[in-house]
Amino acid sequence: MTFLTRWDDDQSRPTLKEAGRDLALRVLLPMTVWWLVVLAIGWSIADGPLKDLGIREERFNKWLASGRTSLLNDVTLFFSWTGATVSIIGVCVVVVAIVWWRTKQWWFAVVPLIAISAQALVFFFTTLLIDRERPDVEKLDDSPPTSSFPSGHTGAATGLYFTLALMALRIKHPALRAVVVTVCLAVPFCVGSARLYRGMHHLSDVIVAMLNGLLACVLAWGWLRRDPAARRHDDAERRVSIPAGTET
Repeated sequence: MTFLTRWDDDQSRPTLKEAGRDLALRVLLPMTVWWLVVLAIGWSIADGPLKDLGIREERFNKWLASGRTSLLNDVTLFFSWTGATVSIIGVCVVVVAIVWWRTKQWWFAVVPLIAISAQALVFFFTTLLIDRERPDVEKLDDSPPTSSFPSGHTGAATGLYFTLALMALRIKHPALRAVVVTVCLAVPFCVGSARLYRGMHHLSDVIVAMLNGLLACVLAWGWLRRDPAARRHDDAERRVSIPAGTET
């Protein structure tokens, strides 16, 4: 079994107890440790030893603001909305419903939901403790009453669309699979770039957010223990238990 094929190699249904245990140990626990790391990074940039770096980042934001055009304003508005909460939740709910309907495997269908929830917890509790001002440039989006660190739009887009890229590897048609995976991988970078261009975040806000979403994606993809060997053993036992000549 490989990381990419783990859901195909073992499609056995978990019990609720197994699901709860694995969710706590394989997602919530490591994300809690990561949250402490994010807090340390945020404090060091906002008020700690890397505060000068945070100030120097303003130059990049001002450079981006100086090159704004009406076309780029429209394009970045689209991608900024792509990473908005309502868009992320809407796409996630639709995907979960379709995958659940097609596969009949709720434990696989909820993977993107776990990914966006895990990154959102880190984002939310970080913004409660880290108060970083947004870049000192004209902002093209309304500023929500949260800290600039980290970027919620970028983290959510990364967590969702990187997970969808992994799920899209199941698509049989090579050309379609390549297109869908490429688009899913590109979306988070477009969202992060849009948030920078529109003056909503510093570069470090976006980088940490992408790392947050990426980790959430990896943990969500591996949230449930899979054991193909055990599955084959169970299948063999079931076959043995069926009297000869009764199989159809």
